[in-house]
Amino acid sequence: MDAFSFFAGTPAWAAALGVLLVLFVLGFTGAPLWVWAAAGLVALVGFGAPLWLTAAFVVLAAVFLIPPIRRMLSGAVMGLMKKLEFLPVISSTEQEAIDAGTVWVEGELFSGKPDGKRLLEQDYAGLTAEEQAFLDGPVEELCRMVDDWAVWQRRDLSDAVWQKLKDDKFFGLIVPEAYGGHGFSPSLNSAVVAKVSSASSTLGITVMVPNSLGPAELLAHFGTDPQKDYWLPRLATGEAVPSFALTEPGAGSDAGAISSKGVVFRDADGDLAIRLDWRKRYITLAAISDVLGLAFKLEDPDELLGKGTDLGITCALIPTTTEGVVLGQRHDPLGVPFWNCPTEGHGVVVKLEEAVIGGAAGAGRGWRMLMQSLAAGRGISLPASATAGVQQAARIAGAHALIRKQFGLSIGKFEGIEEPLARIGGWAYTLEAARRYTNGALDGGAAPAVVTAMMKYNTTELFRKAVNDAMDILGGNAISRGPRNPLASAYIGLPVSITVEGANILTRTLMVFGQGAIRCHPYALKEMQALMAGNVKAFDAAFWPHIGHVVRNGFRAVGLSLSRGWLAGSPVSGPAARYWRKMAWTSATFAFLADLAMGTLGGDLKRKEKLTGRFADIFSWMYLGTAVLRRFEAEGQRKEDRAFLDWSMQYAFAQIQDAFDGLFANLQVPGATWLFRGPLAAWSRLNRISDLPSDRVGHRVAAALQVPGEQRDRLTPAVFTSLDPEHVLGRFEHTMRLCYDAEGVVSKVKAAIKRRELPRQHPATLIPAALDAGVITADEADLLQRAEAARNDAIQVDAFDTDDYFASAVRPDEVASTTGGDGSAVGAVGFGGPAQTEAGATTWSGAVVTEDPAAADPAV
Repeated sequence: MDAFSFFAGTPAWAAALGVLLVLFVLGFTGAPLWVWAAAGLVALVGFGAPLWLTAAFVVLAAVFLIPPIRRMLSGAVMGLMKKLEFLPVISSTEQEAIDAGTVWVEGELFSGKPDGKRLLEQDYAGLTAEEQAFLDGPVEELCRMVDDWAVWQRRDLSDAVWQKLKDDKFFGLIVPEAYGGHGFSPSLNSAVVAKVSSASSTLGITVMVPNSLGPAELLAHFGTDPQKDYWLPRLATGEAVPSFALTEPGAGSDAGAISSKGVVFRDADGDLAIRLDWRKRYITLAAISDVLGLAFKLEDPDELLGKGTDLGITCALIPTTTEGVVLGQRHDPLGVPFWNCPTEGHGVVVKLEEAVIGGAAGAGRGWRMLMQSLAAGRGISLPASATAGVQQAARIAGAHALIRKQFGLSIGKFEGIEEPLARIGGWAYTLEAARRYTNGALDGGAAPAVVTAMMKYNTTELFRKAVNDAMDILGGNAISRGPRNPLASAYIGLPVSITVEGANILTRTLMVFGQGAIRCHPYALKEMQALMAGNVKAFDAAFWPHIGHVVRNGFRAVGLSLSRGWLAGSPVSGPAARYWRKMAWTSATFAFLADLAMGTLGGDLKRKEKLTGRFADIFSWMYLGTAVLRRFEAEGQRKEDRAFLDWSMQYAFAQIQDAFDGLFANLQVPGATWLFRGPLAAWSRLNRISDLPSDRVGHRVAAALQVPGEQRDRLTPAVFTSLDPEHVLGRFEHTMRLCYDAEGVVSKVKAAIKRRELPRQHPATLIPAALDAGVITADEADLLQRAEAARNDAIQVDAFDTDDYFASAVRPDEVASTTGGDGSAVGAVGFGGPAQTEAGATTWSGAVVTEDPAAADPAV
């Protein structure tokens, strides 16, 4: 052996350093097992190890390198996992949810070694010429028809708006052209929902629901040809208004617990039929719908379909005129006046082949249909409306910050205003990036269920925060309701978007990470499937690569933390490169900790929702950050957008850092909890991925929102805008432009005052004095007067006289009659509802509406 001991004379320190370096390189690069074995053999021989030790190493390596031998060990591992019930038990509904959709770039982020080039190659979606024409034409026209204050007072859209929705086929955005619809892309669907929602939340909900999960979506993908031929043309034109009934009193987030039931039988004609009973709630458009999509559990006691007696969740289309269908009531979701209603069915009989989506073949396949539809749809409607809401908040708050003056200065110059304004601007940039990036995948046919869950949760949560910040900036102008208030409706109705399509608490803890850890992990699902099937060969093919995956990510996490990401590459050069390196650092640490949590907690991780929530936050912000990086490249690395890039990425990594801190403080690792809560937690806090954006960066973001023009418009492209000074939004835009244009003139007047050429006085007398003194020209004086008049008008709030304010109130002697003995409403009208005036007109909290609702005068 001495002849082969070529490392024997190496100093101990050099030998140790060399071994550590080789180990690190092998681990960091994820070298295959045979390379590790070869390196170990070289080291043993080179350092003159005893023959018995070298032989033992060779035998051990052979156990892991020779598949038939290794599978014996894999079988033992499988048996131990089953005995310990290590993996979570997955119900059939959970399995279908996991199987629904596809894995897209989120798989890269979960891998620990994301391919930056692939992330950058994904489409950053735009619109076709036809789609843009629809957005600029019918959508713009629709937005201009709607007065949101009048909608709230009337508690419905006007007849003219409803007719416009039908005439321009707004209910058929996703219906294929072959059936009379538009057949538009997810990108256009998103753009339409965003724009109309920014004009009126009620309008947005009314448009989004028929074009998301519901009869049209389900029919297009799963319906029989006769079902498509009959229903889709009617849905496209609005001849048939659809709704979809899933939620029940006992089945909310746990939709699999629905109790609605259908029983298969043969009717008098000998045809297969279903007798249905249901009780649903929170069903949008139900009371005015012509066809009700219904989810229920189907039973076949006589096995007439030959599929057993309990077929499971099934989806059917029920004409609302069918005997036994109960409609007519409506809920009041925080006063937001969209149609949201309960519905019941008692002994409703329908032909099975006509009613069940997909006919007899669709019986029992309803849950899969729903999950596959939601895998894509959850990423369109609510993310679009929330993104537009944040952008509208940015425009309104930015305009108000310039218009409103206190202590002689626009309030936007105060750092206390800059801070929340910067947050709104940064979130607006982030969410538009994520909306476009996600739509690119959906346009290409992908259905990334985990990404769309991220989008639903994060966009609506940031919308809530942005509106709160905007409310703070506008102050009294935001809390005084009336036709001048641009924020109150959004503030009131926000919890609706938080709650629907999967409550946000559930979405964050269960869907983003709970399902994401299984769906997006390169090996976890394969291991679970192999374990449940008892397939040793498949388990062996997944388990040992999984071990190598964990080892690689552990080395990468350490190396990238020590180098602050510099050992990772970047797919680009320029200002975004450092953020790509930090993304690689984040991904490696996240992937390693996720595997550690799954490995130590096993099936219990499913119930550790505080931990899974923190993992979900990291996963989500990696995705949102990736979308920001893609946007910055797609838009040509604009220098003027650098502040938005920096703010968005620094904020994203700060959220990730907070989540990591929470994991280190709470993750329990048998035998090593002290290590994570002590040294590693301290190192993480010291070697932070990022802090929150600096004041300097925030100043630049806030300042950009206070400048009318191309950049501000480009940063808020999803929203409806107006320059009409009589419009609630146009008033701010019109005044902002005047005030901005007048700033140079104001500076001249201030300079004259400072030189004592003019005395300090009220603007009403100061402007003529400045003109008389020759400080400003006549045109400049006119501009100043118009700007000051517009400024004064823009900061006014609504006031109601006593008669108007109490016109719709419940009289004291009627209060007792507002509820029945069981607590249900019996029809008394509360504040905001109609009441007859002496003249016979109907008054709606200050807005007088004649017999023709379209002729309403919303002025107070």
